[in-house]
Amino acid sequence: MYVILVYDMGQKRVGKMLKLCRRYLNWIQNSVFEGEMTEVQLKELLYEARRIMREDEDSLILFKNRDQKWLDKEIVGVERQSTDNFL
Repeated sequence: MYVILVYDMGQKRVGKMLKLCRRYLNWIQNSVFEGEMTEVQLKELLYEARRIMREDEDSLILFKNRDQKWLDKEIVGVERQSTDNFL
């Protein structure tokens, strides 16, 4: 499935969430990631994210679609060129 992930974390947790998300998805902009992942990978990411987050203060939003081809993507300005998922 194709996933767009957006998060808003407290300052102390931002770095940990960034590293976690970069293991699974492509970093496209501050706190925004995209890419293909399996259901199992998504469950792993969410499990680990909940261990980092404070759900009473932080948020994580997922947009999911079965296939990227059903989304139109338009970039205005500079596109971040990050193709590797690993730090």
